[in-house]
Amino acid sequence: MSLPALHAVAPFWLDRPDEEVIEIASRAHALGYEGMWLGEMASFDAFALATAVGLRAPGLQLTVGPLAVGVRSPVALALGISSVATLTGRVTRLALGASSPEIVAGWHDRSWEQSATRMSETLDAIRPILAGERADFDGRLVRTKGFRLRKPQPRTTISVAAFGPAMTRVAAAKADEIVLNLVSAERVASTHAAVAAASGENERNAPSLAVWVTAALDPGPDTLRALASQIAVYLRPPGYGEMFSDLGYGKLVARARDGARRSELAMAVPRELLEQVCALGSARDIRARLAEYHSAGADHIGIVPATAEDAAGARVLAALSPAAETQERAA
Repeated sequence: MSLPALHAVAPFWLDRPDEEVIEIASRAHALGYEGMWLGEMASFDAFALATAVGLRAPGLQLTVGPLAVGVRSPVALALGISSVATLTGRVTRLALGASSPEIVAGWHDRSWEQSATRMSETLDAIRPILAGERADFDGRLVRTKGFRLRKPQPRTTISVAAFGPAMTRVAAAKADEIVLNLVSAERVASTHAAVAAASGENERNAPSLAVWVTAALDPGPDTLRALASQIAVYLRPPGYGEMFSDLGYGKLVARARDGARRSELAMAVPRELLEQVCALGSARDIRARLAEYHSAGADHIGIVPATAEDAAGARVLAALSPAAETQERAA
């Protein structure tokens, strides 16, 4: 089962040390993973973390995000990318998404509404800035004028986390890549088809498709609890909730949106749900699952290592590494 290039993804496990991500990056680099995605939740600033990883694990391709498009301005995003690229000495990719009302409006006091429009305008505004031009954009939601990067980054590509038809249309029209997280292989296939159709309407090549897949090697009770707890966080946000409803878990989504506690929701998440959106089992089982995503249209896969019983994802990252795949094919 030949797989696409694998990247590591910095996980956000609620009961693990924040600093574990540095060890995950070092292991991924040593094992031959192509790159690493570094998002942002409640631990580190994403640009600071990416700089630290870039200095500790030289050679990993760095992707910062997905970052909430409503939180940082195009200038702030361009400054962040330029800072990481300059300080680490390598091209750095940017990923953007809508995030959730709780994070954008609740944590940051910014508007979450009209996220697709804001994404479209941000992409239009930031491309010239990254190319070294002086900012001059006046949209409905996004405006910037006069700024110019001291260190332009014209090779930066931009990925968009696309949930829902509006954001998918924006991504198909303007992004270099689309990224999906916690999805079934069927969702990957339907998104792949929708993006191809929308890109054809815009007379451009379809952006590539990346998928984050949470992987756990022979998971025990602690790992399954951690996975269920993480799924519980994603039941409420727009886009994710609808996807889980489509998978047959509408009652769980309704409970989440009615205000049920995360701990209560986690206890109600069945293993069947985990198996629909994660890769669990032996190394061969996980590789077969990843192959399903690849066949469904994923151009590259980001491995989110489960670490509750596998510190820094050491075992699962080693089992899925390019060297391990070569040995498995030879056997």
